Amino acid sequence: MTTLLAVPNVSEGRDPAVLDAIGAAFASTGARLLDVHADPDHHRAVFTLAGEPGSLAEALEAGAREAIARIDLGAHDGHHPRVGALDVAPVVFLDAADRGAAIAEALVAADLLGALGLPVHLDGELGGGRTRAELRRGGLGALAAVAPHAGPQQPHRTAGAVLVTARPPLIAFNVELAPPATLEDARRIAARIREGGPDGLPGVRALGLALGRQDLVQVTTNVEDHTLAAPAQVVAAVRAHAPVQGAELVALAPRAAFDDFPDDVPLRGLRTIEDALA
Repeated sequence: MTTLLAVPNVSEGRDPAVLDAIGAAFASTGARLLDVHADPDHHRAVFTLAGEPGSLAEALEAGAREAIARIDLGAHDGHHPRVGALDVAPVVFLDAADRGAAIAEALVAADLLGALGLPVHLDGELGGGRTRAELRRGGLGALAAVAPHAGPQQPHRTAGAVLVTARPPLIAFNVELAPPATLEDARRIAARIREGGPDGLPGVRALGLALGRQDLVQVTTNVEDHTLAAPAQVVAAVRAHAPVQGAELVALAPRAAFDDFPDDVPLRGLRTIEDALA
């Protein structure tokens, strides 16, 4: 049996009642809700759903409907870059043989989300190689000048737009700097280690952030291919410039991605896709 994942990110990380309602909506059509990770500083939550081909598009539609009803981007003040209440809605394939099924599911989801009044922009392979960062650059005002794949040209008044793609697993991974590191330190390190930087790691996107509610300074990363740059390599790259006090996994990751993770770095949130599906 083929299993696909969907990993919708919503622009809400503080109100448990809102997150519970959105999670219940995602699960209301039969998809399995495997994991929820919320962060109050990023003001964002990551849901992980599992289902057979043909089941996840409707789950994304149901969750999007609830997110549109409950989230107003005009009142949002989180650190994480965003363009929508339902900001991204990727469909994830766990085996290369299932890539086609994931693409089909993502395109069906795009049409359903567009019908809710959201401009749907494709990123990654489906979007001709456009990255999420490119689509977010300039905010919703700039994105409104880009023709969407589905839905209206103009952003939804309160819910913005949504980015949709099909991809293999991505690892959202944060490295926490030891005091007295500053936001400037985190930004400098992020610029060096992200792909294209002086010490750039392939497929690694990175930002430097200061999280006031948690009293943390972190280099927050997306690792797009852990076979090219594993989380252990990200930690080593950061450590070359500043002491590290810990790390955090956001949502689920393949077990193999953390096989060589350093024992002396405390890691919060480690939960694997394989364990969640078992």
